[in-house]
Amino acid sequence: MKPFVAMILGAATILGTACTTPDVSLYAQEQPVLDVTRFFAGKTEAWGMFQKRSGEIVKRFHVALDGRMTQDQFVLHEAFRYSDGTTQERTWILERGRDGAWRGEAPDIVGTARGESAGNVLRWRYTLQLPVDGKVYDVQFDDLMVLIDPQTMINRARVTKFGFEVGQVTLVFRRPAP
Repeated sequence: MKPFVAMILGAATILGTACTTPDVSLYAQEQPVLDVTRFFAGKTEAWGMFQKRSGEIVKRFHVALDGRMTQDQFVLHEAFRYSDGTTQERTWILERGRDGAWRGEAPDIVGTARGESAGNVLRWRYTLQLPVDGKVYDVQFDDLMVLIDPQTMINRARVTKFGFEVGQVTLVFRRPAP
């Protein structure tokens, strides 16, 4: 029985790490450089969708964002409107550490979100309390946000539970032209 358990654990480890997001340092030379507080300052909009691991689109949504600096923190308010008519709001409190890494908190985030950026990329990881059909599940998000141009950013998030992918979120952020 022990060899079987070891084989299962080994396979789960390989599967859990096979689809990880690349290290952001790979993008250090990419332009334009992403300045998170500059991109999200003021009003921004986003459009996105959630897909099950099978690829089936479950929900589409629109997000109105509003960001501002307050002393040494960046406050980012998100207002979601989903394709089924439901709404949700989240307010992030973000801080950039001396090491350049980002940390964030929000009421429906378990613990502290962590982010690292290089070049035009931000990798953002956190555990979200996700309400589904009257229950709340803790799921892990691994976002890779890529600045395309000064007004456009694309975000691809891998959503997992117990290390297994349950779905993906794709978002396109758009800032108004200056």
